[in-house]
Amino acid sequence: MSVSEDKKSQDNSLERRKKRRFLSPEKKFQIYLESQSGKTQVGEILRREGIYSTDLARIRKQVKEGALERLSARPGARRKSVAQESYEALKKELEEKERALAEQAVELAILRKKTNGGSWER
Repeated sequence: MSVSEDKKSQDNSLERRKKRRFLSPEKKFQIYLESQSGKTQVGEILRREGIYSTDLARIRKQVKEGALERLSARPGARRKSVAQESYEALKKELEEKERALAEQAVELAILRKKTNGGSWER
């Protein structure tokens, strides 16, 4: 095999590899609805969309989780959620302030002992 033939075979193998596709949420939901309708065979949908059965199973799972999460929400005022990063930052800040407060309490106790036992009159 010559160098040029080897390069051509590498180019062909790269062309054969599929590029990763990112489906939009709307497209995933469309695929889900079509697969659930029963009007077309699932295999036909998979071939047309260029996805595997595991991809469809993952889409079905995501739809189910999303639906359950949304349906479990109670009516009325919504709870506000905080991002995990902000929660961690606030928690760290609180711990630092509690530590500083404890140090101040110790210093205050020491100062009280010094003033009560000292020569200062009250």
